[in-house]
Amino acid sequence: MVPNGISPGGEVWLAIRREAETALARDPLFGRSLSASILDHPDLGSAVAHQIGERLGRRADDREQFARVAREAFADAPDLVDAASRDLQSIAVHDPATTGWLPPLLNYKGYVALQAFRVSNRLWRQGRTDLALLMQSLSSDSLQVSIHPSASIGTSVFLDHATGIIVGAFVVIGDEVTILQNVTIGRMSEAPDRAPRIGRGVYLGGGATILGDISIGEFARIGAGSVVTGDVPDGCTAVGVPARLTNCPEGASAYQI
Repeated sequence: MVPNGISPGGEVWLAIRREAETALARDPLFGRSLSASILDHPDLGSAVAHQIGERLGRRADDREQFARVAREAFADAPDLVDAASRDLQSIAVHDPATTGWLPPLLNYKGYVALQAFRVSNRLWRQGRTDLALLMQSLSSDSLQVSIHPSASIGTSVFLDHATGIIVGAFVVIGDEVTILQNVTIGRMSEAPDRAPRIGRGVYLGGGATILGDISIGEFARIGAGSVVTGDVPDGCTAVGVPARLTNCPEGASAYQI
């Protein structure tokens, strides 16, 4: 069972290894894959780097190159490993389809895409913009998730289903945000230098579009297929095209945005 709360990264890694050993005993044919993905690695950062390489690289040397880039980033910035741990735990706690940490690490492409973004974001901030943009392009091609490396994304974030997700340049996304498939978050031509800011705990339903120099308040919910081009206060729900606010906390009135 997954504990209800955030555990230290080392505890998470030990739990993942135990899950892998149990899975290996249950299905020996799965063993070779588990060894390469989990049991041959000393820690979570190494295992996540392997997943990034496997998903982004088209050839063996490409896979090793991207895994090495990710390992170096994780070694130089332990906060990236902490973020990877928190993202993984958020999936295991909030996704009713899984009860452990091993399945999302091995099989959820949104998780790998998010960790690949974290590496590309570090490269971007180091001035290695060409490599950062290459990782974005490969993630878009291989995983159908395109996150510009200049974006800022908090931890405990869950990309659910993770197909057709686009996060544009300079977008800011807070902690504990859930993003479903086919969501677009980006700028508008009227303000090309300003991008949406998504607050903590926000839920973005499938097919939602959030555009412009706007703020989505903490724990707001954006309904599936909605088009949002104006601010959404904390705790409100925005639905429709164009979006209209509803279910707002007391004191906030519903209106079209």
